[in-house]
Amino acid sequence: MSAEKKDARERRQDRARAFVFRIGRKEERKIRSRSESDQTVWFGLGVFGVVGWSVAIPTLIGTAIGIWIDNTWPSRFSWALMLLIGGVMLGSINAWFWVRKMGISRNNNGEAS
Repeated sequence: MSAEKKDARERRQDRARAFVFRIGRKEERKIRSRSESDQTVWFGLGVFGVVGWSVAIPTLIGTAIGIWIDNTWPSRFSWALMLLIGGVMLGSINAWFWVRKMGISRNNNGEAS
């Protein structure tokens, strides 16, 4: 029975060592990627463009569909206005997705990281 406990203990220690090794490798890659960051002015302008277009396109599409609905089926509600707001909301969610994907974040002090 003591041999079984020793084997189990050794297996746990081996798994713990492997876990620590994997975490260490991931941390090294993260540190290396942060030090080799290629975020130039052009990168910032590119992100700005992606975010802008990701909001503008759904807004324009929603407005166009709303105008078409208003002209085809007149009602007392403005579909153009409702779909414009929906397009802005959808575009904002899309922009938030792109900003998170690009890894642009702020730390607790408000500084870019």
